[in-house]
Amino acid sequence: MPITHLLYLHGFRSSPMSTKARLVQQRIAQHHPRVALWCPQLPPSPRQAMAEVMQGIAAWPRAQMAVMGSSLGGYYATWIAEQTGCRAVLLNPAVHAARDLATQVGTHPSWHEPQETFEFKASYVDELRQLVVPAITRPERYFTLIAQGDEVLDWREMSAHYPGTPGRLIEGSDHAISEFPAHLDEVLAFLDLAR
Repeated sequence: MPITHLLYLHGFRSSPMSTKARLVQQRIAQHHPRVALWCPQLPPSPRQAMAEVMQGIAAWPRAQMAVMGSSLGGYYATWIAEQTGCRAVLLNPAVHAARDLATQVGTHPSWHEPQETFEFKASYVDELRQLVVPAITRPERYFTLIAQGDEVLDWREMSAHYPGTPGRLIEGSDHAISEFPAHLDEVLAFLDLAR
């Protein structure tokens, strides 16, 4: 059954204006007009972010929805895929988000709107712990795009957390997956989007 609803979740400090999010938006608009794509601006609170997302997708058909997430968005996407049973594409997904973001408590500029700032509170680290998925079920539902050259996250941790999943391990590259356009066809083919 082709996918008719796609959720895209951006990473920490990122936004729906990220390069990868915009590429996905353009491709969906051009080639998959029947697909409803939602790329929300996520609030800094993980609990609030997931509450808003789950409310937003409440009426979506579970068998015809999928989620794509980058970095922290990949951590969230894993939780959503396990809650809903949907397919998921993970782009350099954060695996130990609470550990990694514990060092980021404080005020940060937004990546795409540097004049805008947000506060990442210590309580948010605990909220991230509440969303941990110790082990995924049904690896065939997941597609992972993992860069060995990721300067932020350890590709070995990512690979170990998603054993047996279809996907691609990219030699070199970076956390942003600068070559994402070259992999987009393969990613979208896995999702089997409605045309």
